[in-house]
Parts: sequence; structure tokens; C-alpha cells
Amino acid sequence: MAEALRELFTVATARRTLERLGWAPDDAFLGALLADRRAGVRALGKRVQFLRAKAQAEREHMQQMLRLEEAQWNRGVGIVAGVDEVGRGPLAGPVVAAAVVVDRNVDLPGVDDSKRLSPARREVLFAEILSKCRAMGVGMVWQDVVDRENIRQATFMAMRKALGRLGCDPDIVFVDGERIPGLSLRQMGICRGDQQSLSIAAASVVAKVVRDRIMVVLDRKYPGYEFSRHKGYGTEAHREAIARLGLCPIHRRTFCGA
Repeated sequence: MAEALRELFTVATARRTLERLGWAPDDAFLGALLADRRAGVRALGKRVQFLRAKAQAEREHMQQMLRLEEAQWNRGVGIVAGVDEVGRGPLAGPVVAAAVVVDRNVDLPGVDDSKRLSPARREVLFAEILSKCRAMGVGMVWQDVVDRENIRQATFMAMRKALGRLGCDPDIVFVDGERIPGLSLRQMGICRGDQQSLSIAAASVVAKVVRDRIMVVLDRKYPGYEFSRHKGYGTEAHREAIARLGLCPIHRRTFCGA
């Protein structure tokens, strides 16, 4: 196999073959890559090994992140929803919450606390979550309500909206942090839940991607503030823009001292 590989494949064609296979060749092909006399081909084999190890680590992490859900399913609980929010701290824009329900056989390796993921990785996982989750809901509360009700109450409102848009009634809700007041559903508040529950982590990814996309749109509507870069958080550039341009309609007046 190794001799045939040397005869038929250049490094470039070996790479194209791996790309066509999704960098997941069979063991025989991998063995041939690693045995090849050319350093460039061996490097491709080592890349495959790295990707295999990474995929295995992600699957093991996914199983760890499902332990809380598994405990509920083993008790006969049917539907477990995870809920999380994004946007408590920014000076502008909405608070966005998401609720996600996954099934027992879900396959979502790589999902983690959204703060641990790059924007590009979040976008990829967002599509995976939407295609593989059992149900998903998103709730938003805008800056006028934040100013009127306070950020804590606005966050709970967004979470309740997200749960109300699931299209199903969860038997239990995992909440990142403290329990949601006024929620009729059974719930469990989990400290650092986005690092312990796959359902909550998936919700954190959905909420983050949705809010970031909203802020990109708002950047075009309110140019000069660079919302697409800082997403409304109080960076130095954002504060300088406020000093230069004043507040725009999506700024939270109570956060900006207005």
C-alpha cells in the first residue's frame, strides 16, 4: 500500500483525497501515509492522527457534559431543557436567552460554554445544534425594558420567553445560575451550568450567535459605534464612540449613566 501510494499520489493529491474523505480515511490509508518516505505525506498522516484524537476528546467531553441529563433520563424524566442567556453586561442591545432540548442519543461533540469557543466555531456548532436538537426557543428583551425593569428581571423575562417558544413542555429545566422566578416548570439552577450541562452549553451557543448577529445588523443601522466588533460591550472604542456621537436608541440609559 505504501509503495502504491508513492507511485500514485503526490503530496497535493494525497491532501485532496483526504479532504474528499473529510480527513477520516480508513486505517490502511492512514498507515500508508505514516509509512511514506516523504515528510509531507507523513505530516498528512500525523494531521489525521491529531484530528482523530481531537474528535475522540470532544466525544468524551460531550459524554461528561451529558451526565446531568443522563441522571434525569435514568429517573424516567422525559424532556430536559437547558436555558442560558447572553448580554447582561453590554451598554447596548438586547438580552438574549435560548432554550435547547436534546435527545438521549444526541451527537454534538465540541459543544461547550460559548465563551470558550471562537466566533467561527460557534457558527459551525450553531448550525449543528439547530439540525440535531429536539427543540429550540429564543427570547429577547430590549434595552427599554432593561432600563425599566433592571437587568436581572430582564434576564429572567428573556429566559421565560425562550422556554415558552420551545414548542414542548420540559419535564425539568436546567438553568445556568439561579432559578427563574415565576416559572411554573420544575427547574434546577446549576452554578457554571454552561460548563456542566450539554443542554445549557448548547443554549449558550445559540444565544451568543443570535445576539452577535443582531449586533452586526444594528451596526449597519447605527454606524460609527462599531457594534459588530464589540457587540455592545463597554470597550474603550465603544466608550469613545459614545463620547463622540452620544447615545443611540439601542443604548441602555441606566448602564450609560444617562
